[in-house]
Amino acid sequence: MTIHLVGETIDKARSHYLAETGKLVQLMRGVYVDAAEDIDQAVLAHAVRIGRYLYPNAYLSAASALLLGPTRDGRLYLTGRRVQRTRIRALEIVQNKAPAQPSLAPAVVADSLGEFNVQVSSIRHRFLEAFRLRSEHAASIDAATREAMAARLAEEYGGSKAASDAVWALARDNDWYREGEGAEKFLLRGLSTATARNEAAFALTVAWHGLPIGTLAHDGFEWRWSQVTNGETMPPLIRQTMPGRLPPFVVSLLPEGWLRSVLRDRDERAMLRSGRRYMSNITMAEKANELATLPFDVLATPLAGHAAAGAFTGTYAGPGRSAIEQDFERNLATIYDRADTPRLSGVQMKLPMTLAPDGQLLPSIGTPFTHIFKPAGTNGFEALPLVEWIGLALARACGFTVPATALIAMPDGMPPALLVERFDIRAGEDDQRLLAMEDLCSVLDLSPQAKYGGTIERVARALRGLSTSPEEDLLILMKRVVFAWLIADGDMHLKNMAVLKVAEPNSPTFSSVRLAPVYDTLTTRVFPRLEHDRMALKLNGRDERLRRADFLAVSAIAGLRASDTHAAIDDVLDRLRDAVATITLPRLPGYGLSGELAVARTLEICRERMASFA
Repeated sequence: MTIHLVGETIDKARSHYLAETGKLVQLMRGVYVDAAEDIDQAVLAHAVRIGRYLYPNAYLSAASALLLGPTRDGRLYLTGRRVQRTRIRALEIVQNKAPAQPSLAPAVVADSLGEFNVQVSSIRHRFLEAFRLRSEHAASIDAATREAMAARLAEEYGGSKAASDAVWALARDNDWYREGEGAEKFLLRGLSTATARNEAAFALTVAWHGLPIGTLAHDGFEWRWSQVTNGETMPPLIRQTMPGRLPPFVVSLLPEGWLRSVLRDRDERAMLRSGRRYMSNITMAEKANELATLPFDVLATPLAGHAAAGAFTGTYAGPGRSAIEQDFERNLATIYDRADTPRLSGVQMKLPMTLAPDGQLLPSIGTPFTHIFKPAGTNGFEALPLVEWIGLALARACGFTVPATALIAMPDGMPPALLVERFDIRAGEDDQRLLAMEDLCSVLDLSPQAKYGGTIERVARALRGLSTSPEEDLLILMKRVVFAWLIADGDMHLKNMAVLKVAEPNSPTFSSVRLAPVYDTLTTRVFPRLEHDRMALKLNGRDERLRRADFLAVSAIAGLRASDTHAAIDDVLDRLRDAVATITLPRLPGYGLSGELAVARTLEICRERMASFA
């Protein structure tokens, strides 16, 4: 496994030439790897060398100072001039700010490129680090490691009291008084053996495709994620980026909007304890044996076999309504009373469904969750399923990968609903892949409330370091943004974009990390109070009146060639122009005048945007 570092193992001109010819893959500025290599494995195997190259003034600290390498979940802990975090495929470099007078020691590390010297925090220094409050570096050092370091210090200084004095001397030099107190208490008294327990504390066993991957615990004050260290080999899916907080990937699974109000859960703790099944093939339960009773989400009946010309031809067997219109929403909400009903993120009203082999579409209660059902909204949003169907159909015509969709004729005089097939589950019983979808809020470690706060440039930088085909995905991203502008999709925020991760059984890394298929795309300007809706994420500092030059500026930052970007924009324009001229709704009852007007206005907006695009 070989990496290439510009200025150390390869010169700039040669690295650029080899990357252009496809022999090298650029991971970030100055860091390349052979295209034929297992990139994730190569990065992890050379993690310390990469860290030293990127941050020459930093030193290994916390768990990485003990291991002289990354931790089991792919994190390399450094201490340097500033606090920052860098993701390079399977490696995450976590750096905190150095104290005024660190205590360092030399160490030797070897990889396939040979031996090299590095600076690491001394045993006294990292022992103090273990007692820092709300520190990710401290969280990397477990109780057993603390005990081992305490024994080592006592041996070096001739007893626990002398070791405590030595540690205190370093603590005073750096104003680490609270850390010094914690270290002294541990050295002199050892690990507490108290058995008192807060009854509000609980722990959830978390499984992925039915395989336990860790424990998510809350002690009444904060969250702690513990990854399984034995059992089947799997890539690290969940990372706790901020000590004490719920991991971003888990946050991305939690209900929002309508479903959150339906569940009436007070906080994250209540939401996680009230459900068992989530997107991305994740299940959680306080009793591990409960996980074995939950069904696997496997696509046994594709929608294509029960749809024709965009319309569902099976039998809808979900909730309906009676004389009072609100009954439908109440009936929908009742289904979520069961803990084994899958929880969905997103603010829109929706329901997890199972498509049976005979074409019956049923709520997913104790059955595989294979399709997402999206009913019509209210208060001017009755045409939402129609407009989303149009948006996804146009995306498909423009060459994007789009999940199978169909419009459903609803009973009781209700407007048509939209059915969307899941693309993040296994495609059959013989499919043994491990799949997970992670939205960009989670990737960027942002809360769902910050989903409108990012930029396309930031998304591009994240994709460059994460995707297994960065050039292709960045070009797809540029097309996605152009498409969103041309159809006036003001809802392409960070939770409506994701990466789809795929791992093979017993593999420690993901074999594929790619930009996920297009989902939740529609023309928002046709709905009430959204007539002047802007782009959800800014690009080139703008979210309105975008021109070709804006997309070219972003593509240059993303490292794409201008000629490729021009061709991509022209391709989207040509395909969209043809699609808008020929697209028609499936023949279904119940569209109503408002639905037909919304679709007509959608296509009119697309034509206006294409005509004015320069």
